[in-house]
Amino acid sequence: MSPQLSKSVPKLETGIPGFDHIGNGGLPKGRTTLLSGSAGSAKTVFAVQFLAEGITKKDEAGVFVTFEETPEDIRKNMTGFGWDIESWESQGKWAFVDASPRPGEENVVSGTYDMGGLLARVEYAVQKVGAVRLSMDSLGAIFTQFADRSAIRRILLQIAMTMRQMGVTAVMTAERTQEYGDIARFGVEEFVADNVIILRNVLEEEKRRRTVEILKFRGAPHQKGEFPFTIIPEQGIVAIPLSAIELKQQSSDIRVTSGSAELDKMCGGGFFRDSIILVSGATGTGKTLLTTHFAAGGVNNNERCLLFAFEESREQLFRNAGGWGIDFEQMEQSGKLKVVCAYPEMAGLEDHL
Repeated sequence: MSPQLSKSVPKLETGIPGFDHIGNGGLPKGRTTLLSGSAGSAKTVFAVQFLAEGITKKDEAGVFVTFEETPEDIRKNMTGFGWDIESWESQGKWAFVDASPRPGEENVVSGTYDMGGLLARVEYAVQKVGAVRLSMDSLGAIFTQFADRSAIRRILLQIAMTMRQMGVTAVMTAERTQEYGDIARFGVEEFVADNVIILRNVLEEEKRRRTVEILKFRGAPHQKGEFPFTIIPEQGIVAIPLSAIELKQQSSDIRVTSGSAELDKMCGGGFFRDSIILVSGATGTGKTLLTTHFAAGGVNNNERCLLFAFEESREQLFRNAGGWGIDFEQMEQSGKLKVVCAYPEMAGLEDHL
């Protein structure tokens, strides 16, 4: 990708933690992005969060076009993430275009189908709130009515062209029936959209692992490959672009105590503040003891410490620390120490992180 080409397509920051790093700055601005994924891959959460982050972080209004769930269901389902959609509606920052099916409603497509009526409603909503962002969830709900792929392709082109004319940055979701294989259900969606993002919800060793992959950004650079993400209450999607992080972090010459005066001497005055120390040894060689003294040394120097334990329980850690003259309970009560105990198998790497 040449520098001239990358500069020609500006990016819109989504605000979704970690994702903008994968997208080298966000989504291509003023273009339509296809978000494809299987059931449970967080397509709707992504589509809603794209608008929510725009409102809360950038003061950018958004329009949500729903073809499946009713607006009321979406409002209720998203409250767990701290997104007060109803409040945003009253402030004129969020607008729904409800194209969800009605109970008992039967749709029959006969002859040439045109999206003009629906797109007129969308354009009205965009103008009403001054929308910068737009989400459509999910295209599969309307395309199941069509047996002709050429009709689906024509309608997708009509939607994409209309979105571009409106000047909004749009996300439209689509279903896929498998994690690896066809990009979307009807086999034409990915060829029409400017950009394609794939969300996966893969079963690995009896646990689900969610990943996000940018398949293409037309005319814009992005990171390659799959990146893990998790869903956190009161926050939403958090991507973890570990392999995309560049080695540009600053180094510190400041030393911190290991908790042992003799070990500090061996290390030339302690550990470097920004270093990661791997302590390796067989059972009974004192790995947990060293960790305990390290945490206690930090607390004694008026530093806040966080201790994760993946083998011993909280009670075991506190009892053993007490045997070495270290009062973890008092340290926690002072607010200088936080101990978290959990089995590593209870969650995937991205959830632990």
